[in-house]
Amino acid sequence: MKRKFWNWVRNEGQDAFGSDRTLYLDGEISDETWFGDEVTPQLFKDELNAGSGNITLWINSPGGDVFAAAQIYNMLMDYKGDVTVKIDALAASAASVIAMAGTKVCMSPVAMLMIHNPATVAIGDAEEMQKAIDMLSEVKESIMNAYEIKTGMSRHKISQLMDAETWMNAREAVKLGFADEILFDKDQEEAADSKEPGVEMLFSRKAVTDSLLSRLIPKDRHKAGSEEESAAEKHGVETKETGIPVAQLEKRLSLLSH
Repeated sequence: MKRKFWNWVRNEGQDAFGSDRTLYLDGEISDETWFGDEVTPQLFKDELNAGSGNITLWINSPGGDVFAAAQIYNMLMDYKGDVTVKIDALAASAASVIAMAGTKVCMSPVAMLMIHNPATVAIGDAEEMQKAIDMLSEVKESIMNAYEIKTGMSRHKISQLMDAETWMNAREAVKLGFADEILFDKDQEEAADSKEPGVEMLFSRKAVTDSLLSRLIPKDRHKAGSEEESAAEKHGVETKETGIPVAQLEKRLSLLSH
């Protein structure tokens, strides 16, 4: 059996969400894949069905094996009682998929949720690489199903968020439908009715990279480069892109960080 990354606790009476049991998912979602594994998923299922009633699920995980996440998601969706998900600090990658199985998804005000495209390691010729690409495309489609069911968002928009590797704080996750409420926030109903916009944060790695590159490349140089390319195209001459010395880039990065 692979290392257990979950822990069941029987509550003394019901908690604030009416749950009889609490499940903690901490750390990586399986350090080895569940693909082809029969023992570990069955153990999780046995422990899940060992009791009855509602469940509170605390998640603090950077993600992990997509097949383990898929099986846990399915088991929780099929469970007879309610599943209240509480994102403790982080629900990233595969862990965010498990979170979507919650009847209600709550996030700590200091927690983060991250979604991105699936990744793998492949070795072989062009044909093997194409098989890996096709497999990742299908895995992405299956992950999008969970996000779509929870958020009601269009698949195109979800795909864009995954492409950009999007990090959301609690308010942004609620706004986009990935979460239902913020833990410990007694004023969130009043805030929802308020006309003042809330302060949300959505971090896109691609957007940050593009913004950084635009600041590193001088506007006059970009303009000059465009004029050179236009002139070259006009005369049918191929142009070669000129680079920026590493020392200059390091200097600009240092200035931007202050």
